[in-house]
Amino acid sequence: MQCVNKPMPLLCRMWIPAAGACCAYAGAGMVVTAAEYPERPIRLIVASAPGGQPDINSRMFAQELSKQFKQQVIVDNRAGATGLIGYEMLAKASPDGHTMSYVAFSLATNPALIPKLQYDVARDMQLIVLTHISPNILGVAPSLPVKSVTELISYAKQNPGKLMFGSGGTGASSHIGMELFMQMTGAPLVHIPYKGVQQAITEMIGGRLHLLSDNASPMMPHITSGRLRGLGTTGTRRVPIAPDLPTIAEAGVPGYEITPWGGYAVPAGTPKSIVMRLNAELNKIVAMPYVRERWIAVGIEPIGGTPEHFTAHVKKETAKWSEVIKRMQAKPAD
Repeated sequence: MQCVNKPMPLLCRMWIPAAGACCAYAGAGMVVTAAEYPERPIRLIVASAPGGQPDINSRMFAQELSKQFKQQVIVDNRAGATGLIGYEMLAKASPDGHTMSYVAFSLATNPALIPKLQYDVARDMQLIVLTHISPNILGVAPSLPVKSVTELISYAKQNPGKLMFGSGGTGASSHIGMELFMQMTGAPLVHIPYKGVQQAITEMIGGRLHLLSDNASPMMPHITSGRLRGLGTTGTRRVPIAPDLPTIAEAGVPGYEITPWGGYAVPAGTPKSIVMRLNAELNKIVAMPYVRERWIAVGIEPIGGTPEHFTAHVKKETAKWSEVIKRMQAKPAD
């Protein structure tokens, strides 16, 4: 990477918010400076289907980024294979800042779950910002005669192999979190993967599925109405949307924790100046009162921070869940 303005080489090593940086990326026969960025619409890859929380969050951010950049940010949904399709597209995209992606929990679990992964986070991606965390809520069908986490563990052990937990798919937080629960408690549960969490919730309400642990947003309306029974939350502290629900750790499984998260990334090699510009703009959105209020109302905690903070978080999560996945009995086939 070279500096366009030679009398001020320091600008190649630091980001100046007021004027932007002067470092340039030469690609596709042209030079794009950070001061001019973005020079065309930005594609925002979302590795999930329209209508889910990742899509809703990304469209909200796309709308605000479009205003800030005065360039359109276009959401491109690429659902399937626990994020593989979208993540591979990001890894192969040109590192000029005009392609970015929403990334989530599956980014940390895929390396251990998927043999011969076609991308490497450290090699192929530049993480920008961790925007939020969203603890899951463990809920059971009202027909199940348990009213606490300890009662659930006891009942499962008395009825080995009879209790079925649903998930939004193999490798989703709703799956991996319950694998950790089984490993820590010895509760013998059976995993039933679905194409989406809403399908699993419908099966629970109909009495054909016993339990599910997923984000507060799809779970709480049914818990509030009495169609499901909440037993606990999966984070390190209680959530404002459900203050009466204990964490699973305080409800009988000390040390238990799974906190799904989300953020944004660009291809590796994207100029530092553009990475920092995106980081600044995304942090502005995280700090907006209406964004924070909307998120807190559905059980999402705003975070924000630096690329280095996000990188460290993903490394820690990848190491933790790799150990859990190694102990799992079943994994996706090659």
